Amino acid sequence: MSNATSLPGDSSPAEEEKPALADSEHGFFGHPWGLANLSGIEMWERFSFYGMQALVAYYIYYSVADGGLGYSEAVGTSIVGAYGGLVYLSAIFGGWVSDRLFGAERTLTGAAVLIMAGHIALALIPGMAGVGIGLVCVAIGSGTLKATTSVVVGAMYRRSDMRRDAAFSIYYMGVNIGGLLGPLLTNALWEATNFHWGFALAAIGMGAGLIQYVAMRGRTLSSIPKGAPNPATSFEILRVAGAAVVVIAAILISALTGLLTFDNLASTVTVVTLIAAVVLFGMILSSKEIDAVERSRVIAFIPMFLASCGFWALFQQQFTSIAVLADQALDRNILGWEFPPGWVQSINPLFIIVFAGVFSAMWLKLGDRQISTPYKFALSNVIMGIAFLVFIPFTEGLIPMYVMVGVLFLFTMAELLLSPLGQSLATKLAPTAFNSQMVALFFLSVAIGSSASGWLAGFYNPDDSAATNQYFMWIGIASIVLGIVMALIAKPIVRMMHGVR
Repeated sequence: MSNATSLPGDSSPAEEEKPALADSEHGFFGHPWGLANLSGIEMWERFSFYGMQALVAYYIYYSVADGGLGYSEAVGTSIVGAYGGLVYLSAIFGGWVSDRLFGAERTLTGAAVLIMAGHIALALIPGMAGVGIGLVCVAIGSGTLKATTSVVVGAMYRRSDMRRDAAFSIYYMGVNIGGLLGPLLTNALWEATNFHWGFALAAIGMGAGLIQYVAMRGRTLSSIPKGAPNPATSFEILRVAGAAVVVIAAILISALTGLLTFDNLASTVTVVTLIAAVVLFGMILSSKEIDAVERSRVIAFIPMFLASCGFWALFQQQFTSIAVLADQALDRNILGWEFPPGWVQSINPLFIIVFAGVFSAMWLKLGDRQISTPYKFALSNVIMGIAFLVFIPFTEGLIPMYVMVGVLFLFTMAELLLSPLGQSLATKLAPTAFNSQMVALFFLSVAIGSSASGWLAGFYNPDDSAATNQYFMWIGIASIVLGIVMALIAKPIVRMMHGVR
């Protein structure tokens, strides 16, 4: 393969030395203050997101007498899985709006308003109507927000700045402070009152994030170019609007004719998201606006994308099969008091808060000596597989709490090897004309994994320990095999990334 410096469009020294905001502003732990603002709004968004998500499956399958809607556990996990997939599928929409219409920062602001509206709907509108309206609004808003905040964080740093991974780790710590507090507080309010007050607290959290962001907005605006980097023509806008109308009509017809049901919602979203990913990869790779080096980097991203899908299919089971396990098969008794099952979802964010700084410092200390991102993705999948295998000796009777803590510790180690670095990698491999949409592709891998977690949870049976062991064994082995394959092809991937590690 040709040397990276000999290909057209490769990064030249002059390009690498173009100044960025992070070169001159170091007031926030050596980073620009815009990073503090973006970390803050993402913290509040995650507070509302995870606070709501820690309740919604239980709200769907708890009995009406207990304040729920009275559906089955399978329906609850399918809806949660489909919703998780829709969140990250919406990153395509958000990336397109950002790149082609309004620019990253203005799109981000609108998304935050939509998220708050979704939480208000869940709090105020009873029944499945409130669930549908609320989850769709939150999903579209959150997917858009995640795609655009990552772009704005990346825009603060030169492509070669070794602090980029550290910045994404700091940003990720803010995310997980929200992820820690949200489930704790919304579950406590649910226990004291009802589900709808828990959803209302999520709306209040998002409102606080909006206030903070607007107050510090000037710090963020100074870090990025104004407007859309690749403005759409009127014809392109009409074409996308027409496609959206067709998709909405197809969903309504499928629901009315019985083709789309609560039970197959997660598997349907998985298939649709896979198709969307193939289309988006094809659109970027066939574009005349990218050169040879950019095309090579996009191709190198494909196996990373698949490894990310595998990771998220297991990780997102915190909100599907593991949420049911926490409710029905976990010993949650502390000195005679049984704590709410949703509190389990705060364990992983707590570990992230403790260890994100450690990982950030480790990457800074290692610099060029750290293992490349493909090896990190490989190791992440192996660790996730081991985590599920850990459950197997403990499925007779109630699972001890220390086992759950140990499993979620492994989840955290795997997550820190993939998730914040995956976002950073997407910004580094992104062609100039498709910056937001490359980040959207990373989130599409999360979408596929999230919806697949809901589909996989349909095979989980907490009432049968033998079936449970089979479930944990097969998905654990599959993840380990995926990690090994990724490690075997890591070196060719690094060569195709042309200087990006």
